[in-house]
Amino acid sequence: MNRTIRAAVCSIAVAGLALGLSSCSEAVDQVDKAVDETYEVTYEVTGKNVDSIDFHGGGGKAMEPKIESVSKPKLPWTKTVTLRGIMPAAVMPVAADPEGAQVACKITYKGKVLEEQSSQGLATAGGCTAESPIGG
Repeated sequence: MNRTIRAAVCSIAVAGLALGLSSCSEAVDQVDKAVDETYEVTYEVTGKNVDSIDFHGGGGKAMEPKIESVSKPKLPWTKTVTLRGIMPAAVMPVAADPEGAQVACKITYKGKVLEEQSSQGLATAGGCTAESPIGG
């Protein structure tokens, strides 16, 4: 079923590109509405000197998710959110002090790690982004 959904999304996206960017956006919105299943992921951020964490919290549209933010989080930080349809899971830790930053992020779904990244000495970790398990 997941391959069918992925093929439908790709077909609709290609058709949308042929009709223009606004049509593509409408096509993605239609697929997002049709795939109304929800899924739960847990974000985890560890390290030191993390100033803020931005993450997809479940609001907004599939291709324009609402980004929630936590300032000065206590590490290790975890948050479980419910996402819908083809919305990707994403968590983006930000460390303003590049010299002392050590950052790792992880996204899990039903106990399985979907994405994991780490960095040291960078202004930001780049974060973790994972494809929806419903759409992929």
